[in-house]
Amino acid sequence: MSAARDWLEPRRRVLQLAFGMIWLLDAALQFQSYMFTPAFPHQVIAPVGPGNPGWIADPVRWSAHLAATHVVALNAAFAMTQLLIALGLFTRATVRLALVGSVLWALGVWWMGEGLGGLLAGAQSPVMGAPGAAVLYVLISALLWPGSDPLDAPVGAVAAPGRPRALAARLAWLALWSGFALESLQAANRSPSALHDAVAGMAAGEPRWLQAVDHGAAAVLAHRGTEASIALAVAFGLVALSVLGNTAVRRVGLTAAIVLAVVIWVVGQNFGEIATGSATDPNTGPLLVLLAAVYWPIVRRTAAPDAAAHPAAVDRQPMLGRTTEQARCAV
Repeated sequence: MSAARDWLEPRRRVLQLAFGMIWLLDAALQFQSYMFTPAFPHQVIAPVGPGNPGWIADPVRWSAHLAATHVVALNAAFAMTQLLIALGLFTRATVRLALVGSVLWALGVWWMGEGLGGLLAGAQSPVMGAPGAAVLYVLISALLWPGSDPLDAPVGAVAAPGRPRALAARLAWLALWSGFALESLQAANRSPSALHDAVAGMAAGEPRWLQAVDHGAAAVLAHRGTEASIALAVAFGLVALSVLGNTAVRRVGLTAAIVLAVVIWVVGQNFGEIATGSATDPNTGPLLVLLAAVYWPIVRRTAAPDAAAHPAAVDRQPMLGRTTEQARCAV
């Protein structure tokens, strides 16, 4: 393992542990008493099916019916699966297996539990959680695979090691945030009352202090939905393009992504509605923050020159700082 990789591995490990904490939170949410009642399949799973093509709506309907028939046993299995993924990420020996499980489970949830985030059912707002949290689990799992450094190749270095992985990773970021921008510009999302109605509607079932935040944000957005949506689209687009820039540009773009993710998580997603007791995950906000951390530019540490490999350099080192006369006398 190279010196650069020796330094990169602890960084990746910290991100894997943070990812494990999110999976642990998911497991805890799945163990909530609400999830062991028929309300879970009927009010959480079933509503995401209508409006989608049959190949999405039918599996969603089937999974909701199956969960309603065996809600206690299946929900316990769902929660244990997520707990095992979290524990697998906490242990180095099982990280690869846990990441594979993360991808497979998230893909299944995205299809049969989230209806592909509603992307084919009409306009969806990234402020509310489009394109679904599950797809972000898939992307993060791929980027955190041990031993791979998908962002370690310079953008312009065609023959650089890891160039295909670097290109794929940057295209994924570009597609994700460009998708946010395009969704924000959909007619349904840029109407004068769209953002106001969406934010105000989140207040139901939340603590009073969070309801106050929702009502305050909704008041600010009243009749300004078009301007706010356009501003968000511009911000999302700039964040998308920043991944193609140099290190300084990428840092600015990633910082903006983190700020946007936090604002969206608080105002648009109410911390994933965790306080309501019916949330299955923290929504996209924390995942977007973690994703930005994964994409944060790598700063290489240069090793000191090897004395054995460069004896001449060592011999010349004492000469530094001497006057010409002193150097001549030394010779």
